[in-house]
Amino acid sequence: MADPPGARIKHARIAAAHDGSAELVVTLGYDNGGTADVTLDEAAGAALMRACNARDLQDLTGQSWQQVRDALTAAYNRFQNGE
Repeated sequence: MADPPGARIKHARIAAAHDGSAELVVTLGYDNGGTADVTLDEAAGAALMRACNARDLQDLTGQSWQQVRDALTAAYNRFQNGE
């Protein structure tokens, strides 16, 4: 199966949120050379790590932006489901 088109994770790092909790910042790289940082809260970061079967941040490199989108959706939905 061919890889889906679009942005891919170039690298990821841990950053401190304003409340002192850890956030995951992923840098997406686009086919045209552009980049964008996306910040994921703890729940979204954990969802991304699980979805990518990542043991560490380096395992996220090369993953599709769609994994990031899905992790953000899962984190958002936890509020909709009363968690």
